[in-house]
Amino acid sequence: MSPRLIFVGAPGSGKTTIGKKVAERLNLSFLDVDSEIEMDEKITISEIFVKKGEPYFRELERNKISELLKSFDGVLSLGGGSILDESTRNALAIAPVAWLKVSSGEASSRVGMGLSRPVLMGNVRSTLVKLLEERTPFYEEVADWEIDTTGKSIDEVVQEVLLQTSEVN
Repeated sequence: MSPRLIFVGAPGSGKTTIGKKVAERLNLSFLDVDSEIEMDEKITISEIFVKKGEPYFRELERNKISELLKSFDGVLSLGGGSILDESTRNALAIAPVAWLKVSSGEASSRVGMGLSRPVLMGNVRSTLVKLLEERTPFYEEVADWEIDTTGKSIDEVVQEVLLQTSEVN
């Protein structure tokens, strides 16, 4: 058993929003890795970063993704930085992956001031530019499909996802 579809992308790309809608359209369950970690830890991702640090969070994330890749058969949304881990990137080969691309400008307007997104504290737009530069090669590596969400409505992106991934659904 493995997920039917996995979403990756930068913060603000729409992974959770689009993932939920796609799962609903396909009559599948939806899980967000960050939400699952928050339920397990009983604190927010921001609190994990502050109290225990990013390396601790990345370990939790790697372990949760590994677990869900073996036990979950719905639509899965990964945290934006999960693809930084080589073992996670390798593990994603067992399931179809859609990369939701977004411009740094649109992502920064979608995430606002990033108060609930610890990797975006400070100047959100410049941080997003840096994150996109760092992470784009990894998103490209794991993605079976690239879907640009910039300037598109939620419904337009959902339709594009369903069209592009129709052979797996």
